[in-house]
Amino acid sequence: MSSPVSEPLATALHDGPVLRLTLNRAGARNALSAGLMAALQAALDAAAHDKSARVVVIAAAGAAFCAGHDLKEMTARRRDADKGKAAFAALFAQCSKLMQTIVRHPKPVIAEVQGVATAAGCQLVASCDLAVASAEARFATPGVNIGLFCSTPMVALSRNLARKQAMEMLLTGEMVSAAQAWHMGLVNRVAKPDALKAETMELASLIASKPRAAVKIGKETFYRQLELGLSEAYDYASRVMTENMLHSEAEEGIGAFLEKREPKWPEP
Repeated sequence: MSSPVSEPLATALHDGPVLRLTLNRAGARNALSAGLMAALQAALDAAAHDKSARVVVIAAAGAAFCAGHDLKEMTARRRDADKGKAAFAALFAQCSKLMQTIVRHPKPVIAEVQGVATAAGCQLVASCDLAVASAEARFATPGVNIGLFCSTPMVALSRNLARKQAMEMLLTGEMVSAAQAWHMGLVNRVAKPDALKAETMELASLIASKPRAAVKIGKETFYRQLELGLSEAYDYASRVMTENMLHSEAEEGIGAFLEKREPKWPEP
């Protein structure tokens, strides 16, 4: 008798130029097990080379967006000879690679947050370029409450929020509402629960309508210049704009603007 086919840990579905990746461990509140992270990593890697996908949306099945790392999976490794040290190091390295893949991805990545996003789940939201949240969504970095400070989520959080706001979330572990998250800059838009997908897709489709190369160049430059000093950032951005001006998209777009017509973007 054959064993039942298990559900995929993450699913991918094209909706026009938007690729929707859905976390599919609803029964485990979409906790980031090693398996789920591997599935999402593979999907993102494939999306980078998918010419039909111009924007990526990361959504989740079930009530929770993502409850962070799978603590049951991690606790089981305490029985290892080294009390789990090697396993924990590998898991956090895997997670760090995943988050950096999102930031360095050639296509914009939008989080669609329908429920709770805590710890590494909050890190996932902060790592995405944009985020749209349901009014019922909540966010927290509650590691401090269980003796495991959210140090890796802190990297993404501190690059999205003002320092004191990030520190308050990290030090208190308290839940933040979607409205608070919007005021803090963690999410871009807050939607009614039944309008969340439509709101996300409206934003994704708008971005997908922009010239492909300009969006890719812009995302990469945005993050790289943030890592530089002011003078170095201007030097780098000026070099990028010079090369961008020579691209066929810029030639067509500027020409169309001056001629008062709609641009005809060249195929990639």
